[in-house]
Amino acid sequence: MTASLGAILEVIDTSIVNVALTDMQATLGATVTEIGWVVTGYAIANVVLIPLSAWLGDVFGKKSYFVFSMIGFTAASVLCGLSINLSMLIIARILQGLCGGGLLAKAQAILFETFPPAEQGFAQSIFGVGVIAGPAIGPTLGGYLTDTLGWRWIFFINLPVGILATMMAIAFLRPDLKKSPQTQQKVDWTGIILLCIAVGSLQAFLEQGEQDGWFESHWITSLALIAGIGLILFIWRELSTNAPAVDLRVLRHKSLAAGSLYSGILGMGLYGALFAVPLFTQSVLGFSATQTGWLLAPGALASAMMMILLGKISTKIDARILIGLGAVGTTSVMFALAKITPQTGTDNLFWPLILRGATTVLMFLPLTLATLGSIPKEDVSAGSGFYNLSRQLGGSIGIALLTTLLTQREAFHRAILLAKLTPYDPETNQRLQVLTGLFQSHGSDAVTAHQQAIASLSQLVNTQAAILSYADIFRFVGIVFLCSLPLLIFLGKGGIRAKAPVAH
Repeated sequence: MTASLGAILEVIDTSIVNVALTDMQATLGATVTEIGWVVTGYAIANVVLIPLSAWLGDVFGKKSYFVFSMIGFTAASVLCGLSINLSMLIIARILQGLCGGGLLAKAQAILFETFPPAEQGFAQSIFGVGVIAGPAIGPTLGGYLTDTLGWRWIFFINLPVGILATMMAIAFLRPDLKKSPQTQQKVDWTGIILLCIAVGSLQAFLEQGEQDGWFESHWITSLALIAGIGLILFIWRELSTNAPAVDLRVLRHKSLAAGSLYSGILGMGLYGALFAVPLFTQSVLGFSATQTGWLLAPGALASAMMMILLGKISTKIDARILIGLGAVGTTSVMFALAKITPQTGTDNLFWPLILRGATTVLMFLPLTLATLGSIPKEDVSAGSGFYNLSRQLGGSIGIALLTTLLTQREAFHRAILLAKLTPYDPETNQRLQVLTGLFQSHGSDAVTAHQQAIASLSQLVNTQAAILSYADIFRFVGIVFLCSLPLLIFLGKGGIRAKAPVAH
């Protein structure tokens, strides 16, 4: 519970600000581009620290580093709430992301290093509740706090929880072992700097690409080049030094390499679908942030219940079977969501979102056990960093890809629909006459009523184009999960194989 509470705070704060950006923008007098860095700054800092968490835990001690991260995250949250201008808020969010990156990967590593293989399923299920439900809880909680108390409280709410988590960490986590001077390693500053440049540029590229027109922008093109060159130099540096900041050699474990790749795909589906549903309900159906949050809440509850249930049996079943069932189940849910219409409402979305929450768990928990459960304990910390980094980057890639696809498909469908609306089409003329008569009956003159009718028809076209484009991206996510199934042959059996070390 101690390790999981820290991870829950980090995951929730990844998405909790999304529903409050408009209020922040109004309060701080920021533009849309400027306020976006409240999200981007946190994400960049987060992904930079996740792969470094293993090294930092070795240098400072796992418990000490976790407690420090918890205190830093809580203090940065308070600074976010007290921010008097945009610059202060962005800096505080970067500090929050730096500390939060240590919470997620280190919490999972602590669980794998603490619990025996037979208990890993249940321990990871408790941890997984927060990671799976967090992206849904974030907008729900953020919408409620923003609508009732103001956006600053989405940060202040972390204070009591952070204090509790810190006290629990001090009380319940195992003390760090004392290290002899011979075990101290030199700091790989070159590797750390290259990591910051490569991963930071990649995350900024993904976060800002769609907004700036991707490669039409010199800034985005430069970020892509810097990320590519930085990544090549980083890999070369870490493989050529005896004391790397990030141990890339752990990828020699086939289960970790394949599991991390699949984790990226899972991140695309997990965060991508949760990005698309709120956007659809708020932009097309006209839901408020609070209404959208409550729509997602039952799915989060279903995830939590399934996670606990699966935790008791996951070590007895081949993980690949469970992951395959989850992928197929999630695909069917995505195709069900693709049947949305202008009449779609809460009742039509309720069960698909419940099933999405349940089927995602079938992939998340077994994949964690199959990826990390069979690697040596001394490699778990570094492996956990890679595994969580791939899911975070997968989510960023998924959101960037789906945002671009959504924009392109909406323009495509609008062009097709408009091509059918011509002055020579009897149905178009009849609809215009009906709408014109409707506006005239409400007091508009003939010319104004005709203009209002054209505007109304254009709005109908835009709505239909948006619905068709959302249906396309739901189908796309489903197809991605189907295409990921061949990766299962590279994974281990998870909990079944994890019992092997007990025999030694």
